[in-house]
Amino acid sequence: MLRLTGILVTLVTAIAVAALTWPGFFRIDGLFPVAQIISFRAPVVLALAGIAVLFLLLAVVRRVRAFAFAMTLVLLAGAAIGGVTLTSRGMGSTTLPEKDANSVRVMTWNTAGEATPPDDIARTAVAMSADIVTLPETTIEVGEKVAVQMRELGHPMWAFHTEYGVDGWAADSTTLLISPSLGEYSVIASSQNGTSNTSTVPSAVAMPVSGDGPIIVAAHAVAPRQSAMADWRHDLQWLADQCASANVIMAGDFNATVEHMARLGSDGGTLGRCHDAASVTGNGAVGTWPTSVPALLGAPIDHVMATSAWRATGSVVLTALDGSGSDHRPLIVQLERTSG
Repeated sequence: MLRLTGILVTLVTAIAVAALTWPGFFRIDGLFPVAQIISFRAPVVLALAGIAVLFLLLAVVRRVRAFAFAMTLVLLAGAAIGGVTLTSRGMGSTTLPEKDANSVRVMTWNTAGEATPPDDIARTAVAMSADIVTLPETTIEVGEKVAVQMRELGHPMWAFHTEYGVDGWAADSTTLLISPSLGEYSVIASSQNGTSNTSTVPSAVAMPVSGDGPIIVAAHAVAPRQSAMADWRHDLQWLADQCASANVIMAGDFNATVEHMARLGSDGGTLGRCHDAASVTGNGAVGTWPTSVPALLGAPIDHVMATSAWRATGSVVLTALDGSGSDHRPLIVQLERTSG
């Protein structure tokens, strides 16, 4: 009876470990609470490894030795596969290549409303030579202050935004700054009035009025709280749909990791036809939220994505600003124009 119980526990554990390792295969990546757990792959890997060590120690007891060894193997296999996944996405790159005429730098930072001073945002964007800055949870009033300060620092930007309601709640606003060097832009009406947009917090879609610049999407998906799972799934699908065109750059707070996007990619993309820049430039496993934990233990839920008209050549997750006020870290990506 004890042996049979051990076999059943081992099988159940193996299934659970497999589900956490390949949630998309089991089609549970969008379900509560799996969606929340898999956001933190590094802690999951550490937990599996830690529990495996405990079972290995338990193997000194002869009566349960076979069971303990079996559990150790299952848990270590899950930890190893998770570790390989993390390292393949990149555990941290801190340099960007030199910019040239074909380069565009994109910065995204959920500023948590007034928690982040406009001066910090402006100076960071200028220091990073950002051409596109997406600021979820940032009002246009703050965005205009950032743009003015950037202009005074010799780096002019146009400021755009979209907002749900007029209650002044920063989470209801998303601001987008675009360099005049990319041409003239306008935010499309459907994203401004919410008739075609993310469900609860707004995203902004800016179309080029002149020049050959990309469609720019400042993204903000609702957080996957238990009561908002349907809205969260809707938001990810809506964002995937924005990547249907050939020339798109999308950046913001997706409240999702690439795990959650696995079944929403098309034509080889991560989300729709867009590719996740951090994952191909050494930062895909670096957490952008929350700043209260080390970056490698956090969730990489802020992204810069682009279609095949652009190639990501570098990225940086800034950890030096963890005390700035926001619970998110800025992500900066360099993209190069391609012929795709």
